[in-house]
Amino acid sequence: MKYDDASWHYGGDFPADLPREAGSTHIAMFLAWAVLNGLGSDYHKVDTLEEFSKLRAREVTPGEWFRRTCDEKFTDEDLSDEGNLFAVRYYGDDGSYLDDYCNTFPSVSSLYYVDDSWASFDALAPIIAGRLLASRSS
Repeated sequence: MKYDDASWHYGGDFPADLPREAGSTHIAMFLAWAVLNGLGSDYHKVDTLEEFSKLRAREVTPGEWFRRTCDEKFTDEDLSDEGNLFAVRYYGDDGSYLDDYCNTFPSVSSLYYVDDSWASFDALAPIIAGRLLASRSS
């Protein structure tokens, strides 16, 4: 199952003044958080270990890591069973991830203007962690 694909975001209301990579930042932030917090599949822990190590050491941004390892696509193969349960609830069509994402960065006019940076990741991470904790309680 494909949760998201950066190419889905290049048309429509995608800002003309941004590079295409900005269409994947919101996806990368979620997936990088999931993988860094033990919800990733063996693909990220074993098959792309070098890139995962760079992500963990913050030698690359979440977006750079996502583009290098996932070809700008976020699928169920990226996550463990628990990770997929969480993604279906939180990231999926009926989830609140995009609302949380936009609410975390209220000064930007579009979700695409959020910087692919560790500062952005650090602002969003506690929100995602809280959602995971809540999903485990329900």
